[in-house]
Amino acid sequence: MELSILLAEQIIALFLMVILGFLLVKIHLLKVDDSDVLSKLVVFVFSPCVLIQSFTHTHFSISTLSGLLLAIFGAAIVHVIYIALSKLGERFLGLNNIEKASLIYSNAGNLIIPLVSATLGDEWVFYSCAYIIVSTFLFWSHGKSVICEETKIELKKVITNPNIIAIILGLIFFLTGFRLPSILDSCTASLGNMIGPASMLVIGMVIAEMDLKRIFTNRRAYMVCFGRLVLYPLITILVFCFSGILTLHEQASHILLVTLLAASAPCAANVTQIAQIYHKDAVYASSINVITVVFCMITMPIMTAIYFIF
Repeated sequence: MELSILLAEQIIALFLMVILGFLLVKIHLLKVDDSDVLSKLVVFVFSPCVLIQSFTHTHFSISTLSGLLLAIFGAAIVHVIYIALSKLGERFLGLNNIEKASLIYSNAGNLIIPLVSATLGDEWVFYSCAYIIVSTFLFWSHGKSVICEETKIELKKVITNPNIIAIILGLIFFLTGFRLPSILDSCTASLGNMIGPASMLVIGMVIAEMDLKRIFTNRRAYMVCFGRLVLYPLITILVFCFSGILTLHEQASHILLVTLLAASAPCAANVTQIAQIYHKDAVYASSINVITVVFCMITMPIMTAIYFIF
């Protein structure tokens, strides 16, 4: 129960940031177009800093390495399931590209890192990086191609993406024990800490020019919300609890809890940001994001409780 309450409190705090972004535009302190610049900072600066920080502050050991590999394996299973389910949804429910990306990719970085830190402790944040590794690589290859309706994935653009470079550097730092000089460490830490507020502000700024009635009366957005927050996480829980994966590590239940939190989080803010940058349907992406953020205050604690029941 205590864990569920802490989750709800952290999610509410992030939602208040969305409201702030909304108000900043409404009082004409900022313009909706300003969210473009903020989106680029989140995607190409703040996110890579978070990834590097997570690796450089974890000491290498056989236990942490095996735990990381388990978390990566769990995250890969989640994404395979989610991509397959979304393919079925496209065929039978007519899901469009924004809906598919919103169902597959979650707010695993700027939401889960502060959530895990506040509810489980800083030592568990490292394992959230496993989900971020898998999600980041797939998002910038598969996810971006889905949103932008690209027929093929440009491997060069994926490899040269700052987030992928940050993952590679982070893994090298973790395996070698290399630590950034204190000045660089302080700089990346400060920039990384901005990812949560900045991402939420972007969402609030984008919806400021939207018809709120249209957001909360869009039935398809609620369908995506149900899949993202309830159906997909429930399937994940069943797979984790009945596949034997919980026996692969002495701390598997907590490691995979971190994975479950990421898998049951609201849809990725990156979906809105990429839609904004590449002039896709950022308005619809934002409406889905807002609805999932609102309802995850209820669903994430419930999913966590169901996981421990099983």
